[in-house]
Amino acid sequence: MPQEQNYDVIIVGAGAAGLYAALNLEKEAKVLLLSKKELALSNSSLAQGGVASVVYRENDDPELHFQDTLIAGKHQNNPDAVRVLVNEGPQDVLNIQRLGVDFDLAGDGRIQMTLEAGHSRHRIAHHKDSTGKEIVDKLLYRVKRLANVTILENALLFSLTKTENGFYAGVQHQGEAFYAGASYVLLATGGIGRIYQYTTNSAIATGDGIMFAHELGAEIKHLSWIQFHPTAFAAEKDRERFLISEAVRGEGANLLNCYGAHFTSKYDSRGDLAPRDVVSNAIMQEMAATGSDRFYLDITYKDPDFLKSRFPMIYERCLTEGIDITSDWIPVFPCQHYLMGGINVDLNARTRVSRLYAAGECSHTGVHGRNRLASNSLLEALVFGRRAAQDISAHLKREQPPLGPAPEQVNLGGKPMHHGYRTKIREILQNAYFVIPKPEAFQEGLSTVNQILQELETGGYARGQDFVEAKSAAVCAKIILSEVLNENDA
Repeated sequence: MPQEQNYDVIIVGAGAAGLYAALNLEKEAKVLLLSKKELALSNSSLAQGGVASVVYRENDDPELHFQDTLIAGKHQNNPDAVRVLVNEGPQDVLNIQRLGVDFDLAGDGRIQMTLEAGHSRHRIAHHKDSTGKEIVDKLLYRVKRLANVTILENALLFSLTKTENGFYAGVQHQGEAFYAGASYVLLATGGIGRIYQYTTNSAIATGDGIMFAHELGAEIKHLSWIQFHPTAFAAEKDRERFLISEAVRGEGANLLNCYGAHFTSKYDSRGDLAPRDVVSNAIMQEMAATGSDRFYLDITYKDPDFLKSRFPMIYERCLTEGIDITSDWIPVFPCQHYLMGGINVDLNARTRVSRLYAAGECSHTGVHGRNRLASNSLLEALVFGRRAAQDISAHLKREQPPLGPAPEQVNLGGKPMHHGYRTKIREILQNAYFVIPKPEAFQEGLSTVNQILQELETGGYARGQDFVEAKSAAVCAKIILSEVLNENDA
């Protein structure tokens, strides 16, 4: 790889938003797609339930999807963004089907739609219980065939520098560091789950894109709007916990307490199919009432062959943990799952930094409000990834001025990172800002995070992946704790 390469567009992230954006950019654009780890590793690929959209209108309407999204989001959504999502989303779902995504089909050959919590209609298109992986795999196959896209796997973004007419991205790849210039950058770096002790997120989700956008002056909005999924598998050891999809409850699973009793209807009339934050809160309240953190999903009354066919991935994953979902209750507990806030963008995914875009979970479109409605995440990634690509393409058709000189090559060497920093940040957030926050822990946590940031900047550490991820975690934790402190004081 040469020490300097110039592109029209750099896309950072290889999940649904980044891949779909690459497919929607004009084919004359020279594109660099960076994947921090293996190409198959992204939060998108872990999405199980499906993608929500009103593809068929016989018994549904985008207005119903709009209202369901607002209700789940506590009416703190951006209604303009929600209307874009529900009105344009169906076409994107049909488009990715044309691109090869193998949605499960009903007997009439149309996409089979299922129900998930918070939805008033069956409108979730799915591929078994591994919809995200199916979408990412098929989009990636298409992107790899594009002659205008260069893909770098296991490529770390270690710096992002603004010039008058674009950016220079500092990239580490295969043991060497270089600068890649581009007129436009799209950040599609996923969420922040790895700054918590327990998360459903993949190893890429350390908030890197949010940290770089923050350093460039982009607005970071509602980073404290974090969704905790009520039914992650309650593994004994693993920090990354696999999700027991909302679709399992949609198909009739019952959520039980330590006594095997149904309890959610005590806290909300919608019971097990209330929005995620409501069910998570119900679990935490029931834990306080019973003194036990043991909770279960029971779907054993369903036909075993149906369960194995409908949820093959969940069935196999649970088996590896010694649980047969056809005969055993599934142990579950709330877990960090999704970020509703992030890099603030407009309806075309533009940040307030000229030529910088963001899409997918790292962005804040305002679609989700305070709580994301099930299966709106993949839809948001598709709709706003496409919109970013279309907006960038429109600008690329005009004459592009030169970027200017690249930054001087920096010395990335230094002493090895102290791994305790990220561990401490995870402990702070898990304690202070989980399902039911502890305001008394905010200020002390923020003070510790500020100290960690200071030590990172002055410690002389090597500027590799460990440093970037520790700094990203610290910056995100600082923003979250500052936000909730300000809210608490208001």
